[in-house]
Amino acid sequence: MENILITGGAGFIGSHVVRLFVNKYPNYQIFNLDKLTYAGNLENLTDIEGAPNYSFLKGDIVDSDFLANIFNKHNFDAVIHLAAESHVDRSISNPLEFIKTNIVGTVELLNAARTSWGTNFEGKRFYHISTDEVYGSLGEKGLFEETTPYDPRSPYSSSKASSDHLVRAYFHTYGLPVVISNCSNNYGSHQFPEKLIPLFINNIKNNKPLPVYGKGENIRDWLWVNDHAKAIDLIFHKGKNGETYNIGGHNEWTNIALIKELCHIMDEQLSRSKGTSERLITFVKDRAGHDARYAIDASKIKDELGWIPSITFEEGLRQTVNWYLENVEWLNRVTSGDYQNYYQNQYQKR
Repeated sequence: MENILITGGAGFIGSHVVRLFVNKYPNYQIFNLDKLTYAGNLENLTDIEGAPNYSFLKGDIVDSDFLANIFNKHNFDAVIHLAAESHVDRSISNPLEFIKTNIVGTVELLNAARTSWGTNFEGKRFYHISTDEVYGSLGEKGLFEETTPYDPRSPYSSSKASSDHLVRAYFHTYGLPVVISNCSNNYGSHQFPEKLIPLFINNIKNNKPLPVYGKGENIRDWLWVNDHAKAIDLIFHKGKNGETYNIGGHNEWTNIALIKELCHIMDEQLSRSKGTSERLITFVKDRAGHDARYAIDASKIKDELGWIPSITFEEGLRQTVNWYLENVEWLNRVTSGDYQNYYQNQYQKR
């Protein structure tokens, strides 16, 4: 595989995957396709944007003509599909946008790959990255396995479940060489501050309230984004066609316990007295359809591909806090919207 298209590569997880592949595989040509919506930030990739094996393509995955043109021009050998609307709250407010991007966009990509590759799939791969939220909600016991029946509860998870089914349909119907992975909640550097951890880091830094849904008892399994990128690398190269791999961090935390740990770390880093940041916690009305617990059984990827998380959540959380505090300018530009001028200045004036 020489020419690899990574969709959503300017986003949070996508930028980490792009960076890993550009640095690790100098013989690959990595093409980063991103629409640059509010969460797509090319400043996430300034360290590799000049690499000879990296190119950026601005476009929309729902645009079939655009996809046909770039597949024809660049002869992609593989697609790593990360482009998606991913924020549950936004999906509740605007479900149609999630249906367009996550469902229609995925089908347009599948069609473009199938048309480009014809009937010779040797050396080809379509890798679709999804979420554990497609499985629904767990009780106090049990784990999501690859065979767990789908039971999505939000417009976001429903749109991702639909895209998963369509990817599998193209494998069974057309023989398209696909793999799928479903991951737990990611955290780490370069995450848009609408998600819990970067939002609360920024709020604590600025002494703003920390809004916690319900009683904060919802449980999530947290996966460090760098470990996720390494898992994607393994699955892309060694995963079996038609298979699904669950990727989890083995880090189950209630929201309130996570937030208190984050407050403790922030008090230390900001030289505040213990308990200062916890006073910012404010309980708000619970989110509609809020799943109680997610937890992943990641034994398949461990047993078949040898992947395990590299660090504990406490270690990863400290590294994450340090990154945001050391990159205040990045955080300020994102929260103000100034980062959206980067594409105009960097690319359109060339």
